[in-house]
Amino acid sequence: MPIFPTHSRILFPLLSPLAALGLLGAVPAAPPTTEQLTSRMSAAIEGLKYLRCTVKAQERIEGSIHQARSIMKLTYKPLRIYIKNTKGVEVLWVAGQNGGDAWVYPASFPYVTLSLDPNGKLMRSNQHHTALQAGFGTISDLLRNTPLRQDNSYSRSFRYAGDTTLLGHPNYVLRSDFPQYRYVSYKAGKNETIATVAERFGCGEFRVIERNGLTIGEKIPEGKVLQVPNSYGRKTILCIDPKTYLPTLVQVNDEKGLFEKFEFSDVIPNQPIPLEEFSKDYKEYKL
Repeated sequence: MPIFPTHSRILFPLLSPLAALGLLGAVPAAPPTTEQLTSRMSAAIEGLKYLRCTVKAQERIEGSIHQARSIMKLTYKPLRIYIKNTKGVEVLWVAGQNGGDAWVYPASFPYVTLSLDPNGKLMRSNQHHTALQAGFGTISDLLRNTPLRQDNSYSRSFRYAGDTTLLGHPNYVLRSDFPQYRYVSYKAGKNETIATVAERFGCGEFRVIERNGLTIGEKIPEGKVLQVPNSYGRKTILCIDPKTYLPTLVQVNDEKGLFEKFEFSDVIPNQPIPLEEFSKDYKEYKL
């Protein structure tokens, strides 16, 4: 049930982001520095109150690329999320409602709306991220330094790499080349969870689960030795809209090649969305 854009694999190869696109576009004069670009993008994401967008996603799951296309509507503070993919699967999650579960219409048998944990196994199958990370939920984290991180060199490796044209629009390109990406051994501490391990290494939960044969939500015994990536990717490309400073494309490669790719289109930031569109009984939904 790929719900989150498992956040488009039609991205360009990472060896040369501009040449691979084959499209060298002109972004307005006086391009920003790396520091300006990263801070403006982070501020734009943090400043979102409303968001509508379409996301084409590609994610590698068990060696195969899974594709999905979803429309999304979100409000922030409080967080409300509505997602519908091309298969007709609908997801609605509203902070403080339904006991923390999401309403999910599966668009298949038994054709009834289910209440599911957004962090649970059923909703996270065949996707890298949770529905609660919809929109740009994982992107600013790529550049974020936290006290728990053992090594912040990956987030510091991003550089402004020039300009390009994507879907007919100019974009800035942020790129990280991180050849030291590799799996390392890590002995779990007391009360360790998959989430704390992922946060410690900035690698995302999916790889920790997949590489170590863990189950989503599983508690990790103290002293268990895990194989964990030392960063999120070997090569990463972000394309950023110079008007909104919001991402339009994200591609991450690891030692096996493409790990995930997301393309954002029809992005409408901070245009108020009627509260009724986050109701289970909204007339246009099958929930």
